Amino acid sequence: MKLTVIGTGYVGLVTGVCFADVGNDVLCIDIDELKVQRLLRGEMPIHEPGLDEVAQRNLHAGRLQFSSDYDRAVAHADVFFIAVGTPTDEDGSADVRHVEAAARELGRRISRQALLVVKSTVPVGTSERVRRAVDEEIAARGLKLPILVASNPEFLKEGAAMQDFMHPDRILIGTEDRHAIELLTELYAPFNRNRERLVVLDARSSELAKYAANAMLATRISFMNELARLAERLGADIERVRHAIGADPRIGPSFLYAGAGYGGSCFPKDVRALLAMARENVLPARILSAVHDVNEEQKHLVASRLREALGPDLRGKVIAVWGLAFKPNTDDVREAPSLVLIREVVDSGARVRAYDPQARHTAAKTLEELRRGIDYCDTAHQACEGADALVVVTEWLEFRSPDFAWLARTLRARVLVDGRNLYDPRLARAAGLKYYGVGRGPG
Repeated sequence: MKLTVIGTGYVGLVTGVCFADVGNDVLCIDIDELKVQRLLRGEMPIHEPGLDEVAQRNLHAGRLQFSSDYDRAVAHADVFFIAVGTPTDEDGSADVRHVEAAARELGRRISRQALLVVKSTVPVGTSERVRRAVDEEIAARGLKLPILVASNPEFLKEGAAMQDFMHPDRILIGTEDRHAIELLTELYAPFNRNRERLVVLDARSSELAKYAANAMLATRISFMNELARLAERLGADIERVRHAIGADPRIGPSFLYAGAGYGGSCFPKDVRALLAMARENVLPARILSAVHDVNEEQKHLVASRLREALGPDLRGKVIAVWGLAFKPNTDDVREAPSLVLIREVVDSGARVRAYDPQARHTAAKTLEELRRGIDYCDTAHQACEGADALVVVTEWLEFRSPDFAWLARTLRARVLVDGRNLYDPRLARAAGLKYYGVGRGPG
């Protein structure tokens, strides 16, 4: 099948590359010409395990193309995926101007029946706005064309997006048009062979389901973080509590980890967008408000732990930070807890020595205003040299089994703040470290 994917951000790239890898002829379009030139050379603008290799393979096979030419993009296919960004607006709502603009660009050029698939995460009712935008542009040209519109939200975890796309848990199709359902069923057949993964529903329910999924996961995280605060007061260990409640099949073990708070491009944005939808419909959304507030507070936790360990005045202190990305296996630092920590300690007069296997450059760009207060290191060990304390913010695999004895000899104050509860406090303390976790009490 010939497909055009509009937008080469995280979702658009993974979507285009994976559809090409199962034999489709895919053209990805972006208005950023410099980015397109990089993509044509096989240079991926994001770090995602497996993406570079699969993209290169399909570029060489001719199944994957990139362009900034809208005329070419419209001529290429009869199925169009809109995968452009929906950034947070000032009121917390998702800004869908780019989605509508993409629909209008298609409407100005299309001359035959086509299917428009909204892949971007969008507020409920956006598919209807897309249909109106396309119809208006077609009508302005004196035409009337049978344009189909469907919602098809993505459920891709950064760091595992290729695996998630190729082996999905579910595939949501939001439309009541039989022909659109048939086209998308055919398109997704290669990913749907072992068992039935297609869930067909109306567009509004599909759009809400995407937000509901992310908000539920964010709720579990904030619930555990709030419970962790209580565990500390009561002398309990939140990790033991996690194991106990996760064994209940009605609850399950996923997303029950207390820590430094969630970040990334999805959970914070989608919770805020749901809150905005609730406000627009005059509903209080008390649970969602609490989820958001708990997470914002939690991002300041590791800095508080540092002050517990080193004293309230951090001036002149050197803090090693392991992990800048909001989660492992990505270079994405959007809404990352590390940014809150670094800004807080540098503003307090401390110096940061930071290491991340992939997110060094994205973090340096985001924290440009603090460049004089941060040293970006090439290794985890280098970050600890000359530091008073170590804070672990991202649970990269290479951080899982550190040499505690070496850390105790190297860190001047022997302070380890475990922002992800990766370590056994007994082992860290036995090596001579002052261990501070989340919901586990001070060392």
